[in-house]
Amino acid sequence: MSESWVERVAKARVYDVASQTALDALPRLSARTGNEVLLKREDMQPVFSFKLRGACNKIANLPEDVARHGVICASAGNHAQGVALAARRRGIPAVIVMPVTTPQIKVDAVKNLGAEVVLYGDVYDAASEHAVQIAAQRRMVSVHPFDDPDVIAGQGTIGMEILRQAHGEVDAIFVPVGGGGLIAGVAAYVKAVCPRTRVIGVEPEDAAAMHDSLRAGHRVTLDHVGIFADGVAVRRVGEQTFALAQRFVDEVLLVDTDQICAAIQDIFEDTRMVPEPSGALAIAGLKNYVARESCKGQRLVAINSGANLNFDRLRYVAERADVGAGREALFAVEIPEQRGSFLSFCRTLGLRNITEFNYREQGRERANVFVGVNLGGQGAAERERIAEQLRHAGYRVLDLTDNELAKTHVRHMVGGRSPGLDDELLFRFEFPERPGALLRFLEAVGTRWNISLFHYRNHGSDCGRVLVGIQVSPDERGELQRHLIDLNYPYFDESTNPAYRMFLGG
Repeated sequence: MSESWVERVAKARVYDVASQTALDALPRLSARTGNEVLLKREDMQPVFSFKLRGACNKIANLPEDVARHGVICASAGNHAQGVALAARRRGIPAVIVMPVTTPQIKVDAVKNLGAEVVLYGDVYDAASEHAVQIAAQRRMVSVHPFDDPDVIAGQGTIGMEILRQAHGEVDAIFVPVGGGGLIAGVAAYVKAVCPRTRVIGVEPEDAAAMHDSLRAGHRVTLDHVGIFADGVAVRRVGEQTFALAQRFVDEVLLVDTDQICAAIQDIFEDTRMVPEPSGALAIAGLKNYVARESCKGQRLVAINSGANLNFDRLRYVAERADVGAGREALFAVEIPEQRGSFLSFCRTLGLRNITEFNYREQGRERANVFVGVNLGGQGAAERERIAEQLRHAGYRVLDLTDNELAKTHVRHMVGGRSPGLDDELLFRFEFPERPGALLRFLEAVGTRWNISLFHYRNHGSDCGRVLVGIQVSPDERGELQRHLIDLNYPYFDESTNPAYRMFLGG
């Protein structure tokens, strides 16, 4: 490619539709970390996401005789809205293929931008294959969400703006990573103009496609990706984006769901804006980097990639943010079932603030308590002190702060123990939020085994989290395993999880 990436980014045609977004200071987070933290506000784009930039540049550069047939993409997220708006501004047709499971709010958002919506298939792969067929039939141009030079250059304008707006040296830029279009464009430009600036990608631990690919030296395909940060839930990064990341990206950091929730809260407290989970990735990674490097006085920029958050998800975010920020710990504690035991337990905790308290009598001799405790800003050290203090007082204690089953399900089910259950196995599933999903599961299990426990909570995403107990004799467990594999829903065997054994198991 004779033209440099600096030239491609500088010439990118994005500003007829996209905006130059603000680079805002985060004073509270800056004070806490001892560094100057700046946030690139891509939530301020007309479609509340950076994806508009790449779509604009791709569509603007199409020759007129090609563009008149229109453009097409398969997407249920921010890319769909970016393509729809860019096509409308150019005055050409746009078709967006979405899985039939796409929430109506996302379908309506794309229709309101003037695009034709085609609902096809239960999952993204089926929708993508159908989009290829339509493109061939109608001679439409497919707009890839990340693995395209024009898309990459469009996203790279974010890096160009950051360096222009920062008015001085930037020590590091933190970038959310999905398929890699954003970090490829930003890194290619920034490293050419300001090679001293570190460009650091951030991915969820359960969607680490770029991290794992860079470590392996080639692109890898993940068997499964987490659904919380759905904007970056990509099983395989792009070929071109990976090559650029190998050349220009300094490292990719991983963060967990609780840290993402804490970062959402950090951004809200400084800006009164609520980013989507993938939009908060960069702040979560920035905080981890500062803790790892013990750096002070640096200028650090995080890119907020978008703010298309379903309102229903706020409940889940608020529930997990304090744990992710190290402000809350969760414990299971066994106490004597006798008069005054509650009082003694609370006296042992002292004047610490109790954030959650769930109790259910388990028999004549003991009771199990699920308790949340505010750590007073002292983090892991205080968490360990509390656990040790309780053990020293004679209590049996389990630290459940990092136990996903406990945080997602068990805390809402304390008291659900059913004595006398034989051969119960416990599984955590991710169910697609679509009609017939539960029926399909029940048909896979069949009438052969008894479902002894079922817990479901809607978290405002495209997939629900379901906890299922099934009574299966030891000699039939192999057959059940085959049924679950054929079902093809992501699942985790939690039968030995200590939170289950303490609060729910027979």
